[in-house]
Amino acid sequence: MDATSVPETTNECHTAHGYISDKDRYLARLKRIEGQARGIHRMIDEEQYCIDILTQISALTSALRNVGLGLLDDHMKHCVLDAAQLGDAAAEAKIKEASDAIARLVRS
Repeated sequence: MDATSVPETTNECHTAHGYISDKDRYLARLKRIEGQARGIHRMIDEEQYCIDILTQISALTSALRNVGLGLLDDHMKHCVLDAAQLGDAAAEAKIKEASDAIARLVRS
């Protein structure tokens, strides 16, 4: 699986997705991240100093990782916890799904 592909999942949360209450905050953060990516593009286009570009790439990577960690935390607090509290047989699958997501974040 490449970095741009999104794994398909048939597991749905029992309630709304955990991030729904923070959706506007996530969207605002992603909009800033888009701006950072455009800034890096512009820096390369303008042939700016390599270290300055690498610094911005590091900031962008950190921002994306923080969004991912926030979504993972929301998933654990809502989807996984809901499945466990309901005694859902899929709770073990939800835990594996979260563990796999953690592994992907750690590898990136």
